[in-house]
Amino acid sequence: MATKGKRKIKVLKNGPYEVMGSVPLNHLEFVPNERGFSLDYKEIKVYPLQESYHLCRCGRSKNKPFCDGSHLPDFDGTETASHKTYDEMAEFIEGKLLDLLDAKELCAAARFCDTKSGTWNLVRTAENADAKDIVLYQCDHCPSGRLTAVLKDGTRVEPELPQEISILEDPAKGVMGPIWVKGGIEIEDSDGKAYPIRNRVTLCRCGKSENKPFCDASHLKKDE
Repeated sequence: MATKGKRKIKVLKNGPYEVMGSVPLNHLEFVPNERGFSLDYKEIKVYPLQESYHLCRCGRSKNKPFCDGSHLPDFDGTETASHKTYDEMAEFIEGKLLDLLDAKELCAAARFCDTKSGTWNLVRTAENADAKDIVLYQCDHCPSGRLTAVLKDGTRVEPELPQEISILEDPAKGVMGPIWVKGGIEIEDSDGKAYPIRNRVTLCRCGKSENKPFCDASHLKKDE
């Protein structure tokens, strides 16, 4: 039964993500173009609402996206991510019609930024409203929030996202994508310290990230 408790994600030491507060959960996949770049999201499943649940972060569960204990006894889920704010991570890139903030270490390789000659190229060279709209679309669809469009008056453009979690799939690459956390849900590390709250963030669910608990696109690396 749904409750009104605070929505929160707790990273359990060498274990799964504990999700509390009746956070809606669904499954999405990237809709790719002919080159494998992402154009949109397609919903493929909605899970029944639960007051709390545990999401796999080792990549081994046979009941994905939920944990089934497969991380035991040898999963090393040691967190290596900093607690820096977005502003501390992001590089400012000046453009003609709008500017861009780029926090490279957050990249989950969702590839929305690769369409239409690429976000960075469009920001630096575009001189028409259509190009501006493409950049806004690309930034809004970046699940990790690596990219943020900034209007010339200094306004940061952030998409309006509900508080929910989406499990992402990447059919163009044939791999599982990350866990997309939306709407400013608090994420607490295994020592009880909260990471800076952001509108959107991607969490690792393959167990390979070198920036745990956040995704660093290691799911795209082929096992040797």
